[in-house]
Amino acid sequence: MIQYIIRRCLYAFPLLIGVNILTFVLFFFVNSPDDMARMQLGQKHVTEQAVKNWKHQRGYDLPLLWNNKVQGQEKITRTIFYQKSVGLFFFRFGVSDSGRNIGADIQQRMWPSLAVALPTLCVGLLVDISFALMMVLFRSSYLEHAGIVLCVILMSISSLFYIIGGQFFIAKLLRLVPISGYDNGMAAIKFLILPVLIGVFSGIGSGARWYRTLFLEEVEKDYVRTARAKGLTETQTLFRHVLKNAMIPILTGVVVVLPLLFMGSLIMESFFSIPGLGSYTIDAINSQDFAIVRAMVFLGSVLYVFGLLLTDISYTLVDPRVRLS
Repeated sequence: MIQYIIRRCLYAFPLLIGVNILTFVLFFFVNSPDDMARMQLGQKHVTEQAVKNWKHQRGYDLPLLWNNKVQGQEKITRTIFYQKSVGLFFFRFGVSDSGRNIGADIQQRMWPSLAVALPTLCVGLLVDISFALMMVLFRSSYLEHAGIVLCVILMSISSLFYIIGGQFFIAKLLRLVPISGYDNGMAAIKFLILPVLIGVFSGIGSGARWYRTLFLEEVEKDYVRTARAKGLTETQTLFRHVLKNAMIPILTGVVVVLPLLFMGSLIMESFFSIPGLGSYTIDAINSQDFAIVRAMVFLGSVLYVFGLLLTDISYTLVDPRVRLS
């Protein structure tokens, strides 16, 4: 097991290097430091001296990859790539273009993102799997057909409609919860109820249909027919055997949303004014703060690779047929 984890981590390192290099190329070869300075200072009435001062204050006046003006290892270390990108591997995110400590901002904003994403994921999984099992239990009946039609309708509607509709009916008309905002401690619960409900409801359509497909593949296998022949009811068969053997594809689907637990939802947090990492990224994009965007792209890549590693390890816990070698 330990050798497998070490090997997978070694596999992930070249992938993260590639993501880091690609991100650097996109930011600094498409937009030069001069372009970045002008976007921050404003396109009109910007002097060359102001551009030089902005670049010097933020370390963008160095060469991109190779510094011929110095000697020794400083030819590499005194470059924009080394000072802005290499530190990301050690989670040294540096300072944003506006002068804020990115690492401190991430530590502060990750908790509101977790407060929204974690209950949305857990409750959403429970609701989607339960709904899918009910459709499989009543398969080939009017209840299953009605459930499929409902899922298609729900997944055909944009998530923006659920957000705006929920804010209008539940928050504005019924006044059950605040429209937007956030607070610290237990006071934040009243601000989280509506985003969590909308997140769960908007994902029922696609989630339940996908899990229903997984369960339908399992109910036609030989071990299920054997369980029925031994006298197990359909409900017992679904929960004791079908659900357990469908855990591997379920875990594979869960890993896709693992980065969102920390990175937050870009749209949800922006609409509900939640100070999480999602709104943090949106604000950085709007303000053209490339340092924050680079850090968030790299952090998302690390979380996704880590999620894949956790998924591979968890396979052995839910299915003894899988062995790590």
